[in-house]
Amino acid sequence: TQSPAARRVGSQQLIPRSLAESRPQGHERGLRVRSLVESPRPALGSDPEDEPEAGPGALRRGLRSTSYRRAVVSGVELDGSANCKKKNRMSQPILKAVVEDKEKFSSLGRIKKMLKGQGTFDGEENAVLYQNYKEKALDIDSDEESEPQEQKLDDKVVFHYKPLRSTWSQLSVVKKNGLSEAISQEERKRQEAIFEVISSEHSYLLSLEILIRMFKNSRELSLTMTKTESHHLFSNITDVYEASKKFFEELEARHQNNIFIDDISDIVARHAGSTFDPYVKYCTNEVYQQRTLQRLLATNPAFKEVLSRIESHEDCRNLPMISFLILPMQRVTRLPLLMDTICQKTPKDSAKYENCKQALKEVSKLVRLCNEGARKMERTEMMYTINSQLEFKIKPFPLVSSSRWLVKRGELTAYVEDSGLFSKRTSKQQVYFFLFNDVLIITKKKSEESYNVTEYSLREQLLVLPSVGEEPCPSPGKNAAGMLHSGRNSASHLFRLVLLSNHAGDRVEMLLGADTQSDRARWVTALGQDSDGQHTDRTTLAQVEIIRTYTARQADELSLQVADVVLVYQKVNDGWYEGERLRDGQRGWFPSECAKEITCRTTLDKNMERMGRLLGLETNV
Repeated sequence: TQSPAARRVGSQQLIPRSLAESRPQGHERGLRVRSLVESPRPALGSDPEDEPEAGPGALRRGLRSTSYRRAVVSGVELDGSANCKKKNRMSQPILKAVVEDKEKFSSLGRIKKMLKGQGTFDGEENAVLYQNYKEKALDIDSDEESEPQEQKLDDKVVFHYKPLRSTWSQLSVVKKNGLSEAISQEERKRQEAIFEVISSEHSYLLSLEILIRMFKNSRELSLTMTKTESHHLFSNITDVYEASKKFFEELEARHQNNIFIDDISDIVARHAGSTFDPYVKYCTNEVYQQRTLQRLLATNPAFKEVLSRIESHEDCRNLPMISFLILPMQRVTRLPLLMDTICQKTPKDSAKYENCKQALKEVSKLVRLCNEGARKMERTEMMYTINSQLEFKIKPFPLVSSSRWLVKRGELTAYVEDSGLFSKRTSKQQVYFFLFNDVLIITKKKSEESYNVTEYSLREQLLVLPSVGEEPCPSPGKNAAGMLHSGRNSASHLFRLVLLSNHAGDRVEMLLGADTQSDRARWVTALGQDSDGQHTDRTTLAQVEIIRTYTARQADELSLQVADVVLVYQKVNDGWYEGERLRDGQRGWFPSECAKEITCRTTLDKNMERMGRLLGLETNV
């Protein structure tokens, strides 16, 4: 068409074959457009038949999420129909047989020599920001994705024109010299995985450059905030950029030396062990960064106005600044998954496999340090805040400690039995618990920032007993019915807590009520330390794939990204799951509406294999 949008894209575009009909024109195939009605464009590298049908005017959603989700969960089958179609495609003879003769591999040697000095990227087609980057090499089940896109889309697309980003097999130098057909399928997959590290680092570096140039170095934006706020917002992002630049330049130099790369494990291990130190500092500042940005947006109209104007600039691609600020943490947590993919595709009896395992160990250690830095800063600040809000009516307890952190906090209803001369009466009162990793502080809430401490006990002295079906007896009197009704609606989910030895050395039993079924389950799990869960056979647990991002709001909750895989330990009927995040072993609660259960046995097994590799490194990724 002649629309401005079409002219920007160019004269050659991807269109569905269904919109055109064939006309013979000599030795070339001619096509005439039958309709100018726009229909949703298929994702590059995907089969249009696999897309869900949409009604008139409806948008195709989740294309980016689906691509990355399939990558991280190692080939989850999204639905039965797609699974069936995939099997049909797999059964078709679309792969060329690898002829293992001497002439073939002697020619491979000549190709490798000839390709020295070639560039890594083919130009502007790779200028994709990391926020929009689609990982493909992580999908260990996708054989067809390693094939050139023209083969897969031959029956559906008129002309293949400039994909958003290239795979290794799609590089012009690889196609020109037939290198993809000259090697085995497994080695081609390995080259794709190696190229994924390089191309994704290039995309990530582009995004960091925009963050620094458009936001950090903006004089107009800096005038709307103090130097301290600017430091909290951007921290040492320039150092992170320089570290990434050194890493990418070394990767690119090796690829330019030979398009067929034997290994990059030594480069990854070396940079993860030293060059990437700025990542730890940046991630440690995450708490101050998020808080500063929220405060500026809420209280500083000038900052908000300037920020909105910068975000709308064409260089920023209409992406919010927060999407740039969180990239270092996202990038560093994906590196172990990328290296694990290379490990999967490397022969286990080779020296390259051992080198890859060492690189995986180094990047896993880096992520552990980043996570610990972020948690330590958040926990320390939280401890000082809580300590300033507590007023001890009993013997004081030294709360602040570098080895102590908050596990869960919240309000519960305590039912107290008073034995009279002729009857027993039950009264209720609100209590506020602060549960730390080694001690429970019981308080009465005075205000949002003030609590009177009435009791405390070491966590090892706690015993939790679920109290199923037990209802407290209301006090006699004119408000008995109302009290009973209130108890059943606001705190009828009961459990018993026994303090074997409190601050005074006494044994204390408490009947407690939670507002919801999930709230009771979360308190029982937290107070009881879930000792049985430590010995649970993970292979027997259900697995879910996260389909919607969730940010933890309480200390016992789990923050999740789209495509995360979680092992489920508990399911509560009112819509909450307790689970363990596969990529790093972190446990916590999350809403069930954010997850979709994985049922494919092959995928379940491969997820457990990946978890075993990541957590078997004796590091918390």
